[in-house]
Amino acid sequence: MLASLGLILLCQLIGEAVARGLGLPLPGPVLGLLLLLTLLMTRDRFTLLARGPLRNDGVETASKGLLAHLSLLFVPAGVGVVQKLDLLASHGIAITLVLALSVVVTLFATVLTFRLVSRLLRQQDAQ
Repeated sequence: MLASLGLILLCQLIGEAVARGLGLPLPGPVLGLLLLLTLLMTRDRFTLLARGPLRNDGVETASKGLLAHLSLLFVPAGVGVVQKLDLLASHGIAITLVLALSVVVTLFATVLTFRLVSRLLRQQDAQ
């Protein structure tokens, strides 16, 4: 399990280093997840790579353990919010408006994406 967690963190570190080193506008953990996905996909195609933490669903088991305790990762964020209550009090209305607008935009984008994919699938089924 430690080796699998180490591999997950190593992928995140590599992603962070690449994002910062190349000045990419993408978060490092996202690049790390893409790297991990690539590793897992190549592991399934080439059994030669299925060694160490990549064998016997080691990474999958470790990630399930992380997801089971995901709520603990929100504690530092909650502490950060409590530490900045004065800032929230002075800019609370603006923050609330931005959050509400972002929810509406996200819902709108989700509906448009769903409708587009639905239309493409109907066209594909018709052919």
